[in-house]
Amino acid sequence: MLTVDFTRFPLAPGDRVLDLGCGAGRHAFECYRRGAHVVALDRDGAEVATTARWLAAMREAGEAPTGAAALAVEGDALALPFPDDSFDALIVSEIMEHIPDDKGLLAEAVRVLRPGGRIAVTVPRYGPERVCWALSDAYHQVEGGHIRIYRADELLARLTEAGLRPYGTHHAHALHAPYWWLKCALGVDNDTALPVRAYHKLLVWDLMKRPLATRAAESLLNPVLGKSFVAYATKPRLGRA
Repeated sequence: MLTVDFTRFPLAPGDRVLDLGCGAGRHAFECYRRGAHVVALDRDGAEVATTARWLAAMREAGEAPTGAAALAVEGDALALPFPDDSFDALIVSEIMEHIPDDKGLLAEAVRVLRPGGRIAVTVPRYGPERVCWALSDAYHQVEGGHIRIYRADELLARLTEAGLRPYGTHHAHALHAPYWWLKCALGVDNDTALPVRAYHKLLVWDLMKRPLATRAAESLLNPVLGKSFVAYATKPRLGRA
């Protein structure tokens, strides 16, 4: 399930891409399939190990084109182990809401992104996320949980303050918002409740089959209910002396 729209965030074969806070690696896998040189970084060693195994399996199965490369590494988003201007593109998906020093995270992201490079940042959308917080304290008051909710203009201001130039936005995953409302209302850890199980089955079916009806419905609902807000920006090229 991709949150970043790669028609708005184009990659060329051989592009150096950092998936910052990669989690289970979903965006790293797609970048690898597109022929990029991908680094998937996360602070969670277990997630990094799982992502590394899947990248190796993709390599063995021939799912990535010749010349593509991928590496999963454990690291700190606030102290990235890369030189300045190391990457052509960065993906920062669903991690800024977890980080107390979100300005520091963006500063590091901008540092390792080359001038002219692109960055995609995704966060939970304000409206659907506010409903989740209202329904359940357990949803966000956990170690490593969500510590803030961004309004769209606030996130864009953060990007601009970091020296980036936003060029596009959209919303994604409208079908997932009601699922999380159900989870929050019935118990975040209660996966046995019938409404939760039924809705989860629907989401899995949609993910596997990609039927036209649900694709069309989500496209129509995303501007209203999209669970994620996605922003795209570039790092300005260096001016001439």
